[in-house]
Amino acid sequence: MTTHAPQTAAAVTLPVSLDEAVAALTAMPAAVPVAGGTDLMAAVNAGLLRPAGLVGLGRISEIRGWHYQDGHALLGAGLTHARMGRPDFAALIPALAAASRAAGPPQIRNAGTLGGNIVTAAPTGDALPVLAALEAVLVIAGPGGARRETPVSHLLAGRDMLEPAELVGFVRVPLLHAPQVFLKATGRTGPGRATASVAVVLDPARRGVRCAVGAIAPMPLRPLEAEQWIASLIDWDGERAALAPEALHAFGEYVAAACIPDPVGEGDQTAPPLSPAVVHLRRTVAALARRALGRALA
Repeated sequence: MTTHAPQTAAAVTLPVSLDEAVAALTAMPAAVPVAGGTDLMAAVNAGLLRPAGLVGLGRISEIRGWHYQDGHALLGAGLTHARMGRPDFAALIPALAAASRAAGPPQIRNAGTLGGNIVTAAPTGDALPVLAALEAVLVIAGPGGARRETPVSHLLAGRDMLEPAELVGFVRVPLLHAPQVFLKATGRTGPGRATASVAVVLDPARRGVRCAVGAIAPMPLRPLEAEQWIASLIDWDGERAALAPEALHAFGEYVAAACIPDPVGEGDQTAPPLSPAVVHLRRTVAALARRALGRALA
């Protein structure tokens, strides 16, 4: 944030409930909702955004915690990364807690929120591949007390966008009580934006493995064939950790090739080789996927 922004917002509203926030956005269509402001204020300071008004979400207590509902956790969109990184939350959804702890330096984790990570939809958002692997569902609040649900992957892919005055209120995540792992690679030592990230979730009840790769595309990628193949090799009724190292290596390569495919030549022309940077990225994804699955099965 800065003390010398070229222009300040014309109006600031601080509702205390989700429906009040929706009503404020209905009354001020040009207003922008703000929670942690980690992305919004960066855009304002860079001169990329000049909101006519702000609707602050920080006083809405109902979206700052979570509760349980039919085998799921209903997570408030106002949960901060710092809160999700704590041990009690990690016991429920380990991969999301790991992603939250990796979200950046303390000032970002203390301010940034789950809902902001989703709505901003930056490719490097650490929570996004985890939510994609968990097949999380968004609960969206609209005018007149309306509530509707949509898979988080639909919003990230642009298949179901937020309508005017709608807000993401909650995120429904299944409580699998099974191993989950999130790993990411950055271009430097310590907290930083991901160059690639991988979330792996085991679902013993459905005998499935779910994997999502983040940061390498505009939205998290799900290598569905790789998931199905590796799930068929796991002994779900016995020692899951008995999977051969060769299978782990092959899974990593399968995931990387699915998410970063070889180029295809046009007509009779030979396809050009991958650039060294892309080859390095593919190797990074393969290593992350291999290690994540190995840790989940350990």
